[in-house]
Amino acid sequence: MTMGKDIQSLTSPRVVRELMARYGVSFKKGLGQNFLIDRNILAKIINAAELDGEDLILEIGAGIGTLTKELAKAAKQVVAIEIDDRLLPILHDVLSSYSNVNLIRGDILKLDIKQVTEEYFGDQPFKVVGNLPYYISTPVLMMFLESGLRYESMVVMVQKEVALRMTAAAGTKDYGMLSIAVQYYTCPEIIAIVSANVFIPPPKVDSAIVLLKRRPYPPVRVEDSQLFFQVVRAAFGHRRKTVLNALTALELEGVDKERLHAVLNRCSINSQMRGEDLTIQQYADIANELWFESKKVYR
Repeated sequence: MTMGKDIQSLTSPRVVRELMARYGVSFKKGLGQNFLIDRNILAKIINAAELDGEDLILEIGAGIGTLTKELAKAAKQVVAIEIDDRLLPILHDVLSSYSNVNLIRGDILKLDIKQVTEEYFGDQPFKVVGNLPYYISTPVLMMFLESGLRYESMVVMVQKEVALRMTAAAGTKDYGMLSIAVQYYTCPEIIAIVSANVFIPPPKVDSAIVLLKRRPYPPVRVEDSQLFFQVVRAAFGHRRKTVLNALTALELEGVDKERLHAVLNRCSINSQMRGEDLTIQQYADIANELWFESKKVYR
């Protein structure tokens, strides 16, 4: 079965509905299936990714191939991952004329992404692009941020609320663990706010296109990145507590509450502040002081 000219019209709601009916496929709410039907938004995603004919792309959530097609036109190679095996026949049909696309059926959170990228890209850097289902957007982002994979950048469509958290500054209501993790590893930028009306079916909230350019090195110096994130998690895991009481939960060997108070003093941080008030630099200062404290090394 071939779609003929319909392949060129995947941003038409009528064509999308007819296509899914033809293959006997319905939208699956549990998988967060909201397909993009706006060419202008597609163009914004492609432009944000700054693609050229040599780029290697890992696409998360191919859907019915609307974005995949545009990526294939602009890049050297696209590896598209789709969890819903019901959509694979549609994807094979839609992408039949593109020899530079490899389809993988699987859950992005369960696949061995390191193995996948090594198989298709070798040791070459690649870019990540995707319209992330809302229910997995944060776990997917954290997976890539902490993976050590050789991605150059990520251009992702996420829930507007998540985008605001990713780019939030200290002292704002959206600032949290995700803000620090994203900004530690990348330089995030909201490219555009996207109305729910450009999807079929429309989600209940607006979305945003976010560009995350990988940093060559973190914006702060830390002696132990694992300890740094332990400190951040402890602070935001007890948001109502003061930073002193929240960090007491770390239970670091040899670092009691009194010594922790001294650490905060050396960092010029008021022990009564809350976790959301501390900058990335202040978290780095605390983590470094705790590292020296635990090692009994003093500057």
